[in-house]
Amino acid sequence: TMASVLDAVRPSWAWLRMDIYGICSLAAVFCLTYALLKVIQLRRRRQRLLKALESFPGPPMHWLYGHAQELQDQELNKIMSWTEKYPYAHPVWFGGFLGFLNIYHPEYAKAVYSRGDPKADVFYNFFIPWTGKGLIVLHGPKWFQHRRLLNPAFHNNILKSYVSLMADSTQVMLDKWEKRINPDKSWDITKDVGLLALDGMLKCTFSYHSDCQNRSVDNTFLTAIHQLTGMLQERTRTVLYHSDLIYWLTPHGRRFWNACQIVHRHTARTKIRKESLKDDQELEKIQKKRHLDFLDILLCAKDENGERLSDEDLRAEVDTFMFAGHDTTSTGISWILYCMAMNPEHQQRCREEIQAVLGDGETIQWNDLSDMPYCTMCIKESLRLYPSVPQVYRQLSQPVTFSDGRTLPEGSLVSLHIYALHRNPTVWKDPEVFDPLRFSPDNFSDQHSFAFLPFAAGPRNCIGQQFAMTELKVALALTLLRFELSADPAKPPNVVTELILRSTTGIHLYLKKLP
Repeated sequence: TMASVLDAVRPSWAWLRMDIYGICSLAAVFCLTYALLKVIQLRRRRQRLLKALESFPGPPMHWLYGHAQELQDQELNKIMSWTEKYPYAHPVWFGGFLGFLNIYHPEYAKAVYSRGDPKADVFYNFFIPWTGKGLIVLHGPKWFQHRRLLNPAFHNNILKSYVSLMADSTQVMLDKWEKRINPDKSWDITKDVGLLALDGMLKCTFSYHSDCQNRSVDNTFLTAIHQLTGMLQERTRTVLYHSDLIYWLTPHGRRFWNACQIVHRHTARTKIRKESLKDDQELEKIQKKRHLDFLDILLCAKDENGERLSDEDLRAEVDTFMFAGHDTTSTGISWILYCMAMNPEHQQRCREEIQAVLGDGETIQWNDLSDMPYCTMCIKESLRLYPSVPQVYRQLSQPVTFSDGRTLPEGSLVSLHIYALHRNPTVWKDPEVFDPLRFSPDNFSDQHSFAFLPFAAGPRNCIGQQFAMTELKVALALTLLRFELSADPAKPPNVVTELILRSTTGIHLYLKKLP
């Protein structure tokens, strides 16, 4: 009967309930044990950090949030106020278990960045879903291998071929501005400059003429880049987001992943180009090209064992170059044009220098770049006041003793706050004043060699700094030849740090066409 069948089955159900109960109990014990071990680990980490940073005075911190809440709004103003009180360095805590030394004095920068054993900070691991394991993330032998393989891509002979591409992209932007010009209305230049930098980057990286400055569909790339830099900064400051497991389960993490996929679509052609190299005739064709692009050089590069970069390494370096070369350069161009608009006397002097060099020419050549010393000084002064990357991190691979005798142990985290270093009143006279003559040969020779670090310093300095300076000079020269710039006092920029130094309100300028 049904009753007898149920009686026969009932014992097995009882055993099943007991097994489920036992499994749940074991899982609960495991979770509690893991949580306890994690608390012990975090406590030890906190004690170790407190001991490492105890000799460095700094602003008081909240026991749970550290300084995170104070840095949510007006971060740069807060950092500058701390710089005046602690002129060399001070600790900064994101939460109660992650602390690092924030440095902004040349002697402290020299102690950390002149060392020959570079190691990227753990924060840069957050880049991996976006850029892969490229130069930003790598350290040790593989970093040295990639650095050697990439160095030829930034040789002067390669940069020469890029100047005409950069000039063409700049002229496209200026033609758009000429059609839009309105003497009674300012507009935000950052979007147009971002498209200019993207256009030039695609040409120099892939020999790809995208016409993105005239096609709005490619603006999704710019939007994704801006989202990624902002979200990376937010992840760095949010302690719970340091856990990959927690981060990828949050809406913030999913938005980050989606933005990564958009960016990766722009570098997917690396695999297609690499496959074509299996054809010997195609390889010979590339090697005979008059001008090699960045991807050509990477595809043909071999290490001492004759090995080329893997598909993964290749895409990582292209993604890294697309981010570092595009976003930082577009920001740098926007800020130098803003500085010119704010300082008309320097703008006019730059224009006269450019006109003297180019004469009646409407474009610019490689040899012209070295004949513009005043423009170069103005660019450097703009990078001093508005460094494209305002802050970089390192993890010490060995102990460091600073010039004042204080020390940090191996494994400590250090942040070089470039923005604060460049505006440190103990380092620069009248640091808020735009004065290009600081970089005249006579004046700059007396300055500390680690006082001006827009491209960081030491072995891990920016490999693309000459590329960036070239594009800045080209954009500045061609813009000043065609337009007079002035700032809109009703719409000042609101400067914030999102890995890149941006303005949340844009950079609004008036443009006047020159006769």
